[in-house]
Amino acid sequence: MEALLEERLSIDKTRWTLVKFGDVVFEPKESTKNPIADGIEHVVGLEHIESEDIHLRNSATLEEATTFTKRFSKGDVLFGRRRAYLKKAAQASFSGICSGDITVFRAKENLLPELLPFVVQNEKFFDYAIKHSAGGLSPRVKFKDLANYEFLLPPKDQQAKLAKLLWAMDEVIERENDALKKLESTLNSNIENEIHGISIKGKVIREILEEYSKIGELIPLINLGELLKGKGIPKTAVKEEGFPCVRYGELYTKHHRIIREFNSFISQEDKSKSLLLKKDDVLFAGSGETITEIGKSASFVDNIEAYAGSDTLIFRPYDMNGYYLGYLMNSQFVRQQLNKYGTGATVMHIYNSDLAKVKVPKIDKNKQIEIAKKLESISKNIFGLESKKSSSKALQKSLINQVF
Repeated sequence: MEALLEERLSIDKTRWTLVKFGDVVFEPKESTKNPIADGIEHVVGLEHIESEDIHLRNSATLEEATTFTKRFSKGDVLFGRRRAYLKKAAQASFSGICSGDITVFRAKENLLPELLPFVVQNEKFFDYAIKHSAGGLSPRVKFKDLANYEFLLPPKDQQAKLAKLLWAMDEVIERENDALKKLESTLNSNIENEIHGISIKGKVIREILEEYSKIGELIPLINLGELLKGKGIPKTAVKEEGFPCVRYGELYTKHHRIIREFNSFISQEDKSKSLLLKKDDVLFAGSGETITEIGKSASFVDNIEAYAGSDTLIFRPYDMNGYYLGYLMNSQFVRQQLNKYGTGATVMHIYNSDLAKVKVPKIDKNKQIEIAKKLESISKNIFGLESKKSSSKALQKSLINQVF
């Protein structure tokens, strides 16, 4: 990566020419009336394109009903023209059909197709797209407006060199991404193996509990601690500094298994309206948009003054290890039980009466600590790799923005 950085600093633009996006890129506007007969396998909606990722990693199949007719080919860049601020633009490694809210970009002869995703996936292009979007709740930008975006285009020989450099950087990030996925898979399998040690694939929770009861003792949470409710902390009460707190939505977006840092704070006055946390407490989100989100949780493992807001449920153990609890409560063994208790139509809810019925394996505290240390060791390796990947992506982004 350092060698790539050295090359980044020696880019010579003296022979580059100012062009408009429409001079080097066109919108194919190809369609299909019968995708099955045309042998199309991939269907792409905006939800399949990840923000700030040049790779198209996801798609649906024709088994799912679709009204999409717009075709794209391998090598095209799919740009999310609706809500351009989401920064969705990815190069397809396969052909298929896509949503009307996606604009298909294809390189003309004077632009190498390998360079196109980097021309699009940069801050200046997205800023231009956002500025030229029209509409209220769902602003959209048209290709005819994007066609006027101007940038410096290198000659063909330099395009090839830049493409080689940029894709080499991308390979580094992809290798780090693959390693990260393997580590995360290792952690997830270790969580299940260490906590209950039985295979749960393809089994409903009733079968899982029955199987475990043959090899170990299961105990309801209500017998292992108190169940409490968070309170207070509306959005208007959140400050940039003060007493640390956790709001229920942050259990989905900020905290995963363990609360490692705080993102919200409250004043001296507002803390009296909230619930004071104790070390080893586990905070559950009391509501969620889907059944699989229900009961997302994180454990509080610090000896500091911190508070829990409304719509959080708190399990306060009598004598259990907080780190262990963070992994236990997010294991499939527990999550599948929580999914069973979720109720509601548009918003799903669980209650302390539901948590009380959740059963967990009986494991002594010394063993809990041993398990937690092993799982934390894997987690620390994941954090290190995430940091390395973030640095690589920042370097790649910096180079792309410098080039285009």
